[in-house]
Amino acid sequence: MQRCSSTNTLLLEDKGGGCVLLAAEAQSAGRGRRGRRWHSAPGAGLTFSLARRVRRPLRELAGLSLVAGVAVSRALRGLGVARAALKWPNDIVVGGAKLGGILVETRPENGSIRAVIGVGINCRRDSALALRLGRKIGFLDQYIPIERNLILKTIAQTLLDALHTFEAHGLEPLRREWEGMDAHAGQRLRVRLAGGRMVSGIASGLTGDGSLRLTTRQGVRAVSSGRVVSSRSA
Repeated sequence: MQRCSSTNTLLLEDKGGGCVLLAAEAQSAGRGRRGRRWHSAPGAGLTFSLARRVRRPLRELAGLSLVAGVAVSRALRGLGVARAALKWPNDIVVGGAKLGGILVETRPENGSIRAVIGVGINCRRDSALALRLGRKIGFLDQYIPIERNLILKTIAQTLLDALHTFEAHGLEPLRREWEGMDAHAGQRLRVRLAGGRMVSGIASGLTGDGSLRLTTRQGVRAVSSGRVVSSRSA
């Protein structure tokens, strides 16, 4: 598709069912986590959504962004981005620079759950984007030749494989893989919780449900909803 509002929105509204992949050259209302806008100039990035019915208990679906992160990072490493890593809960990073993001949304469908997994990846260097966002941004063309159809095909297949593993075995095998790709493992983090309060601790992997495990002065704490705002060596 050349242009649309949001690939996630279109697939959430689609009543056709089945497994659907929708990619767009540009989105006028692309979204990131917590409603943040996803910025991507036409031809500069790769933006797509995959919609699929997921057969796991509702309480486990919060882990889907982690499942998708493992799949995207695994695919990018296979394509040659050797340092592709994960920032909890839904960012793809390389050397501290944000390379991409994931947005998972769900809706009920005939007694089960339809998951829509949106992926956005920066492909071609855009210095204006980093200036506008005021943060380090990574681009795929710093690491590999850009063949967007190949990249899309590889990520989509890896994502389907990861979803199959999740349906068969739950989050556990993918949780261990996520921890092996954790960009902040062993670092001291400051995390802004959903209510705005800050908490600090050493990144110590994930809990069984995908929450971030922090080792604090008061003991181990599980953070289920929040945003990492800073990190440093412990």
